[in-house]
Amino acid sequence: MKPRSSSGGLVYSTDSGRMCPVCRQPVAQCLCKTRAAVPVGDGIVRVSRETKGRGGKGVTLVKGVALDAAALTALGKQLKAACGTGGTVKDGVIEVQGDHCDKVIALLRAQGMTVKRAGG
Repeated sequence: MKPRSSSGGLVYSTDSGRMCPVCRQPVAQCLCKTRAAVPVGDGIVRVSRETKGRGGKGVTLVKGVALDAAALTALGKQLKAACGTGGTVKDGVIEVQGDHCDKVIALLRAQGMTVKRAGG
């Protein structure tokens, strides 16, 4: 029989419900989310335009922002409102619909961030 730690740990408890296999806490009280919330980067925010996988529609991508999930969502909302368009925040990347690289770069520099234009 394998030890419990090598098989991923406890995933469900009748007392608490779903359990995090890493920290062994109930999912609502998981400590893993708070530890890995802020991505480690080089301190440079990169803004690029991409159409890949979107049916030819272009989006502006903002990568490398060292903020937690709540602050990143708030920044995404601010950028979308300034550009007058929609978008989303996925996996630490802010996506703004349309080609708004210049406007996004200006807004991020006004907030004191080091910004570079990435891609072509």
